[in-house]
Amino acid sequence: MELTHRKTHSTSDFLKASLPFPLFLASVRGVASSSSHSGEPASLRMDPRPPNLLLLLLTSLPHLLFTIDQVGLTILPRSTVESGIRVTLRCDVIVSHDNTIELTHTFKFTRDDIPVHSSTTTEDFAVYELDPARAADSGSYECRVTVHNKSKSSYTQKLNVTGLQTPTLHLNKTTFFEGEEFMATCSAPQEKGSLIFHFYQKSRSGEHREIKKVATTGNSSETKLVLRQVGDSHLYCDYENTLVSGSRRSNRSNEIQVIVKGLYISPVMNVLPSAKVYEGDVIEVVCKVVSPPRNIEVFLTKDRRILKRAPVSLSHRFTAKEGDSGELVCKAEWENVQKETYQTITVKSLFSQPHLTMEPRDVFERESFTLTCSVDIYVPERIDNQSMSFSIYKDNVKIASAETYTSVANSSTNGNYTCKVKASSPTHTFFKESQIHPVEAKVPVSEPMMSVVGGTLVIGKRFQVLCHSNSGTLPIYYTLYGPDRPSELRVVSHPGERAIFNTTPIYKRSDINKLLCHAKNNKSKPPMIRSGQQLLHSTKIIEPVSKPVMTMHPSTGDVSEGEDLTLVCFVHSGTPPISFTWYRSEKEEELFSQNSDNLKGSFSIDNVRGKHRGSYYCVSTNQANETKRSNTVVVGVKLAGWKKGLIALFCILFILALILVIVFRKRLIRFKNKRTGHLSVKSVGTKPERLSLTQAEVNETANATPGMMGKSIWSEHVSGSESDDQNSVVTPDNHYTEVQTRQVDPNKVPVNKGTEPVNSEVRNSKQALLQQPDCQGSVEYAQLNRDTDHHDNHSIPDDHLDEIDNSADMDAADHDE
Repeated sequence: MELTHRKTHSTSDFLKASLPFPLFLASVRGVASSSSHSGEPASLRMDPRPPNLLLLLLTSLPHLLFTIDQVGLTILPRSTVESGIRVTLRCDVIVSHDNTIELTHTFKFTRDDIPVHSSTTTEDFAVYELDPARAADSGSYECRVTVHNKSKSSYTQKLNVTGLQTPTLHLNKTTFFEGEEFMATCSAPQEKGSLIFHFYQKSRSGEHREIKKVATTGNSSETKLVLRQVGDSHLYCDYENTLVSGSRRSNRSNEIQVIVKGLYISPVMNVLPSAKVYEGDVIEVVCKVVSPPRNIEVFLTKDRRILKRAPVSLSHRFTAKEGDSGELVCKAEWENVQKETYQTITVKSLFSQPHLTMEPRDVFERESFTLTCSVDIYVPERIDNQSMSFSIYKDNVKIASAETYTSVANSSTNGNYTCKVKASSPTHTFFKESQIHPVEAKVPVSEPMMSVVGGTLVIGKRFQVLCHSNSGTLPIYYTLYGPDRPSELRVVSHPGERAIFNTTPIYKRSDINKLLCHAKNNKSKPPMIRSGQQLLHSTKIIEPVSKPVMTMHPSTGDVSEGEDLTLVCFVHSGTPPISFTWYRSEKEEELFSQNSDNLKGSFSIDNVRGKHRGSYYCVSTNQANETKRSNTVVVGVKLAGWKKGLIALFCILFILALILVIVFRKRLIRFKNKRTGHLSVKSVGTKPERLSLTQAEVNETANATPGMMGKSIWSEHVSGSESDDQNSVVTPDNHYTEVQTRQVDPNKVPVNKGTEPVNSEVRNSKQALLQQPDCQGSVEYAQLNRDTDHHDNHSIPDDHLDEIDNSADMDAADHDE
């Protein structure tokens, strides 16, 4: 209190010194007014907030300098104390400032982050007292100090208050009847927080049993208890305090001995004349309590239905019916205590409940049916058939006063039928009614309809067939028959179900007619039948394409360049449209594709060239998605006719040119021979002369006439230098055949025309040499028409030598001329 008083004086002095008198007076009046409203002297009241004027003044100071150095929290006398001891929490703050104004500190104390106390002062400390401290005050405490716009908190300090106050138990009475309610109060007036109270019963044997648990927000609990065990026992209580650190349990309270007296109010029940009676008999039930206490009531119930209620005792009379068999309950109730007695009664029937039957059990429209009402008599000595009368009702309207009723089924006869029986006994008249028998004429099944699921049937593939009748009472039995397949049954019992059959593939269109669908819902009638002929008109039937065949036009041999080629692909069967695609085997790429509504398609190649020769084939398919490949056709391309004629013309011109060259060459050779006049002969002396023929010249001689091939066996000589060159040149690559000659006397050699030997030719050559001394002759080697690899034939045949001689003579004669 002294601290607050000093704060008030220092604030007033500061206001006097710094504010004008009117403003100071207004501030003082404001402080006084606030103090008068609070009911406390201004010097004793601690406002948690500084005066508004002071806040305005503080916020208007532009150069307020301070810093919070340290905040400390201390628990006195110690951090762990016994319950009931006074505990003081002191918070100190150290602030550094420039002494221009006295600072105000706001202290806030929290326990487990929950605010528990706050104060505002100019002092540098604040105190929070717990007197006395209880277990609920245990927890983690913290102090936060706020100065102007800055704040700082202390370190957390834990306070542990040990021990709980021992509770006290109080009962409003200690003697009561079993099941009677009484009031019990368990309290711990010095404790605080959320307490949970437990009430216990200790039996004579020492067994402890919890009777009740009550959670409260205060420090006591008052509740109602009930004991049902007769005898004496002891009651006590305790409580638990739930803290952040955990629950703590108190000691046991004082024990109070109680006595529970038995309440003998069990009722007595009698059933007259007996618990087993016949229907129509009168039953009396008596229920009462012997030596009852005050305010007791008695109830008679059956199947949880109260038949009668009365104080102390009751009597209930009623006539037994067939459905009255069961258990009767007599219940006595005093306050909240109840006692019950049970008795089972049996009511026997004189005759059974009527039975309404119909023949036939399932009736179809336009068929007759009969309803019959019947009963079974159990006690013929009390009742007989002559005393019974029957009535038949339709929708609660009487339609016949007899045991039977016959009609023709149609929509108007549909309804709920019942049968009522009236029977009389000497003492009572009985009425009984049968159960409701619904009659609904069934609709005969109509002729079934057949359809393919999806609307498309592919020849050779599995498909599904749907059998459906537009009218007919369920269940309907559908049976599908087909070629090369067993019959299959489907039962449609509920609306929305469908009879779908999985069928085997059909390979011929005509097999569709062999499908049969039978529909039946009346066992006494033949089934309705529909054939597959309907599918031919209502179903899209797709026949897969057969293997395609490809032909070419023109089909006579190869195709000439420049002509047009058409590749035709056709199938023998298949449902249009059919897709034809042409390929070339060498490239395996699509050349052309065509969709055709016919069984064939064509692909044309205009102006055929050599690049078009090769192997071709086609592929066909349709909506059945089965692809078939044709045979392969080989296309050959030959030259055009004008190209052939041009080549023939070039060949003829070439041959003519060659002939002209040969003739010209021959004439040229003869002209040269006439100019030379003789053959040049090389002098061989006494040595044997060697006549050599090259292999190429021998070949030309053997295959053609020397004159015709444009080259003579003997070489003509243009000049002496040419002869010298020829004599001096020897070709190493040529193979030569040596012919041995001998020196002969030219005078002794006979001259034979056409057949003169080589020696004669040599002689003539010598003579020509003598006549032309300036010319240096040489014998040119004749080429032989033999393969040099044939080593067995190195000599020149005689007939060939004769031809050589004849040729030489002819040249000599020409020279002479």
